[in-house]
Amino acid sequence: MDDDFRLAAYDYHLPPEHIAQYPAARRDHSRLMVLDAESGELAHRHFNELPGYLRPGDLLVVNNTRVFPARLQGYKETGGRVEMLLLHYPGNSGPCREDPAWQETRVLALVKSSKRPRPGGRLLFGDRLQAVVETLHDDGKVRIRLMHRPAEGEDLDGLLARHGQMPLPPYISRPEGCTEEDRRRYQTRYARETGSVAAPTAGLHFSDGLLTRIRDRGITTASVTLHVGYGTFAPVRTEDIRRHAIHSEFVHVSPETAQTINRARADGRRIWAVGTTTVRTLEFAADHAGMVRPVQDLCDMFIYPGHRFRVVDNLITNFHLPRSSLLFLVSALAGRKRILASYHEAIRRGYRFFSYGDAMAIITRK
Repeated sequence: MDDDFRLAAYDYHLPPEHIAQYPAARRDHSRLMVLDAESGELAHRHFNELPGYLRPGDLLVVNNTRVFPARLQGYKETGGRVEMLLLHYPGNSGPCREDPAWQETRVLALVKSSKRPRPGGRLLFGDRLQAVVETLHDDGKVRIRLMHRPAEGEDLDGLLARHGQMPLPPYISRPEGCTEEDRRRYQTRYARETGSVAAPTAGLHFSDGLLTRIRDRGITTASVTLHVGYGTFAPVRTEDIRRHAIHSEFVHVSPETAQTINRARADGRRIWAVGTTTVRTLEFAADHAGMVRPVQDLCDMFIYPGHRFRVVDNLITNFHLPRSSLLFLVSALAGRKRILASYHEAIRRGYRFFSYGDAMAIITRK
């Protein structure tokens, strides 16, 4: 089997101290490694120097999804502690069948407690927010009825904001729960559309000031939406990566954004994607000729070496976990050997990895 398709070929050793537990003091002060995908040459900068790599006419495409407080801590009816992670944004509430003063909606979740909850069990997260377990799935997921009774002037979003926590990834340690800083910093400055249980982390480096500088240089920006699901952390278990079942996530590309991208391509301008989620969205929305269509659908595009990129020229991203589908994606753009060599150099130079870590710009078109 070609090494590009062999899971073990995407392994690398990362000392635990390189996993960022907190964000940089200022968003745009994280480090930035710049990889020339053709030559393999590396440059070491800071993120606020990014505008020097952009030129007037470039199009910068971002993912405007917004993370919601999907992690809830509470108690079982019997008194035991319980933690629940909602796996998608709960919508379409209707009157509760037991008490019309309450609203309810069904949602998939992960539930952690000393004993697995039983169907019919009630989980309490406050006097106005609770859940009833309906079905247990073999993969560990649980379908629940999320029941809520908002106070006057409050909605479910408000209840989740009051009782929930930001769903930080498992490699970030917060024994006491997320902090107020996490509520601010685990969210991009351009987040608009609520629906993610993980942040599109490449966007965390952009400050308001940096975005203004970029626009002032004549760089156009456009937004797409991909709601990041928990599947982004799902381990790959097949030795042949092509056999991995990629997760599906909701995407939306508006007619206006599609037109902006297609016009940029027709004019020969460079298209920069901010984050792997933006890459998946753009490549999913493109036809075989590279024309981007308006779309509102579930995206199950799996990008690994051999993929022919139809839209994206350059990518701004973070450093990704070993053996992960995101590492396959960046390897498809720049080559597996170049990516792993750059990661080894990043470790040698003390870069910070993963969600709160430093950034990388992969340039395939100068």
